[in-house]
Amino acid sequence: QVQLVESGGGLVQAGGSLRLSCAASGRTSNIYTVGWFRQVPGKEREFVAAVRWSGYTTYSVDSVKGRFSTSRDNVKNAVYLQMNSLKPEDTAVYYCAATTGYRGAIQFIPLAQYNYWGQGTQVTVSS
Repeated sequence: QVQLVESGGGLVQAGGSLRLSCAASGRTSNIYTVGWFRQVPGKEREFVAAVRWSGYTTYSVDSVKGRFSTSRDNVKNAVYLQMNSLKPEDTAVYYCAATTGYRGAIQFIPLAQYNYWGQGTQVTVSS
């Protein structure tokens, strides 16, 4: 089993920055990829970025590329989502999730392959 706990959300003005953390515990050696997702009420969960647990490969979607980046801290068993130049449309609940068995391309991991999820953290960007 893997447990994920997000933190770092909050209220920020447009143009500001936040760093979300995703702390992993349990059988972390089984983790292969950690993804970041966001969801607003009434909409589907949206994939934002991902990082291999090795830390060597990252990916972010076009809508956040150049503003968001993800990384892994090998010592702390944590993954981070650094969010800069935030916009009101970035407002959402952000989740981290982990895959353990899927080995496919990082940008095309099916949602169902993310078998462990954190509880989510709210990010609100005011205009």
